[in-house]
Amino acid sequence: MSLLLNVIWLVLAGFWMAVGYVVAGIICCILIITIPFGLASFRIANYALWPFGRTLTDRRDAGAFSLLGNIIWIVFAGWWLALGHLVTGILLCITIIGIPLGIGNLKMIPVSLVPLGREIVPVRD
Repeated sequence: MSLLLNVIWLVLAGFWMAVGYVVAGIICCILIITIPFGLASFRIANYALWPFGRTLTDRRDAGAFSLLGNIIWIVFAGWWLALGHLVTGILLCITIIGIPLGIGNLKMIPVSLVPLGREIVPVRD
């Protein structure tokens, strides 16, 4: 079932959201000091392409620098990525078939706001 949801997700929302994360990552990697933000953005772009069957967890070694970095991320990039997830999620929830995808999109808003200190892990069945 997750394969089917991932394929539909990729076509309807995942590709475009991943493009947004990749653009944010490229911009962050151009500026040397923001490379950690770029790497986090690329990691979340990977998750945005194929989210079903995987989940995000907090990293145990994340500390004060992750908190500070997430505050900076929210101000410069996180809010517009979260807005993209919100708009896409609402549009997908209009149709009955799109409701699970819309809910998945809305669940990605927190990680789009605070990506540092997170890791992607497979869901255990």
